[in-house]
Amino acid sequence: MLRAAELMHLHMLQRLLRAPQGFFESTPTGRVLNRFSKDVDIIDSHIPDNIDIWMRTFWYTVNVLIVCSALTPLFLLVVVPLMVFYWWVQRFYVATSRQLKRLESVSRSPIYSHFSETVTGSSVIRAYCRHDAFVLMSDMKVDENQKSYYPGIVSNRWLGVRIEFIGNCIVLFAALFAVIGKDKLNPGLVGLSVSYALLVTMSLNWMVRMTSDLESNIVAVERVKEYSETKTEAPWEVEDKKPSPDWPSQGNVEFSDYSVRYREGLELVLKNLTLSVKGGEKIGIVGRTGAGKSSMTLCLFRLLEAAGGEITIDGVKISEIGLHDLRSKLTIIPQEPVLFSGSLRMNLDPFERYSDGEVWKALELSHLNKFVSNQPAKLELECSEGGENLSVGQRQLVCLARALLRKTRILILDEATAAIDLETDDLIQSTIRTQFEDCTVFTIAHRLNTIMDYTRVLVLDKGQIAEFDTPTNLLFRRGVFYGMAKDAGLAQ
Repeated sequence: MLRAAELMHLHMLQRLLRAPQGFFESTPTGRVLNRFSKDVDIIDSHIPDNIDIWMRTFWYTVNVLIVCSALTPLFLLVVVPLMVFYWWVQRFYVATSRQLKRLESVSRSPIYSHFSETVTGSSVIRAYCRHDAFVLMSDMKVDENQKSYYPGIVSNRWLGVRIEFIGNCIVLFAALFAVIGKDKLNPGLVGLSVSYALLVTMSLNWMVRMTSDLESNIVAVERVKEYSETKTEAPWEVEDKKPSPDWPSQGNVEFSDYSVRYREGLELVLKNLTLSVKGGEKIGIVGRTGAGKSSMTLCLFRLLEAAGGEITIDGVKISEIGLHDLRSKLTIIPQEPVLFSGSLRMNLDPFERYSDGEVWKALELSHLNKFVSNQPAKLELECSEGGENLSVGQRQLVCLARALLRKTRILILDEATAAIDLETDDLIQSTIRTQFEDCTVFTIAHRLNTIMDYTRVLVLDKGQIAEFDTPTNLLFRRGVFYGMAKDAGLAQ
């Protein structure tokens, strides 16, 4: 049983780690947490106990009935109707209990979700003095959960009364038939029969409870199995389609009639994009909120799969190669810098591919070497979860240093400078211009002045290309980009 529990947990974990982005967007955190905590605990601890106790009580009850029937064959006449009544009680109770357990499991997930969200946003809740509202919301979710938990206890009492009645009937008839046939029976055997029968009530009670608990707890197996069959992303590696080790050598990127949607059934977020970018070009991507800027970068990593068309990098269709082969050749500096709890060196070089000298060089180019040098632990500086002990600007510079170490031919900046001051923004932009001079750079621009010297600017509108040309030509045309530049005070 422990082996089965271990395998089920492993399969679920593997599937969720490889689940597509859409799964996490449509599944609340509390639901995933519930599967990995309560449901796995039930499979680990409760189900083995249920089966163990059920087996013991079942054989004990069979022994009692055999002993009583062997001593007084008349007992068989009573056993049949009692067992029919017992079977009816059990069937009625188990069906009800199972559904109540399922309702209780489903109503527990929102409690986990709400608690997790409250802890994450505790600073904002305190700032706006919303403590009482969140406590009330938590109480309401717990009350909702109790609506299915309390009837479960009531149904337990209902079962107890009926099982006690059946057990007492067995004791009564075992004693009655023993008294009737006292002339032919050995007193010792009669004592054995009655003493066995006295304990059968508890045995029957436990047997039906364990049957019910087992059926109810099997719901946990059903829920874990459901996540173990979650659809995964494309294969990590495709042996017969592996690109050459030096791919991409030039950094040419081509979108051919490319369309994408976030999930099946939703509208297209990018519609029939067709554009060609030569290696070494610096492309600024601009547009209103919801125009599809971030979606375009997600497509390069195949976090979103194409609904139509193709993306080609240096002549290789990215939909045909393995995800690891693709993602390991691209670098992104995200809008929200991602750091893990551990040393600074681990965050910069998690796979230990680079020497300390190379790491220090990257820190120097990202203007972090002074800060790290002043720390007693140097590269072993401990980063807390999410890099909470570093400022937002420093976290962004750590991400830049990570990108400088990898130095891939294609770099993507997803509004990387949106949350930092102008001075740090200038530092990052100057480093990108010098260190990624021969790389293809896609920048989703938050501030238009950062892309005014780029090779070309792509203006997206409602998932389609509105304009695509050099900044000078776009300003001269007085189109969408000109209007945005004018609003930003960069054009007359």
